[in-house]
Amino acid sequence: MNMNPMLLMQLQQRFGLFSQEHPKVLPFFRAIGDNAMQEGTIIDIRVTTPDGKALESNIKLTANDIETAKMMKNMGNQ
Repeated sequence: MNMNPMLLMQLQQRFGLFSQEHPKVLPFFRAIGDNAMQEGTIIDIRVTTPDGKALESNIKLTANDIETAKMMKNMGNQ
């Protein structure tokens, strides 16, 4: 899979902006990675739209999910 270097640079800039606007998100995900990434962990997600509509879902982590998360984490360290 070929990656467009310009797109990667833009994504990095956008990620930096996101981190500035939402400073608690990255520490939260780091805490998850350090403490909760184990098979059987359940991740609940709830999104509430401006008009009050709530959308909810959850996943129960599998060994494959954990391996994928590790690979993504390692991509960020390169």
